Amino acid sequence: MYKCTVCGFIYEGEEAPEHCPKCGAPREKFAQVSDDTKAKILRSRFSNDLHMELKSLLDSVLQIAEQGIEDNLDPGCVKVFTEAKDAAVLLGQMVKAELETHMKKEKWG
Repeated sequence: MYKCTVCGFIYEGEEAPEHCPKCGAPREKFAQVSDDTKAKILRSRFSNDLHMELKSLLDSVLQIAEQGIEDNLDPGCVKVFTEAKDAAVLLGQMVKAELETHMKKEKWG
């Protein structure tokens, strides 16, 4: 596993690529990932994928809630949709903060 020191792209292979697939940096800009970091990356992938799936679902909830608020059928409906919107925004921010924490702890790649 190799990490581009320019953009952070993680490449999995026997050796670093000729050029970074993301930013185009040459092979010399790649550093081999330590065994400890590699283990953290591999261990965290499932949870990171779950976080990203949850964020996608929360984005859908947010869109549905906004449509429900705009429809404005009655105060009870608006209340439910408003609470759903607020919860989706809050949880979405929590997911992003958690993923940022994972990145800072090298649990991403």
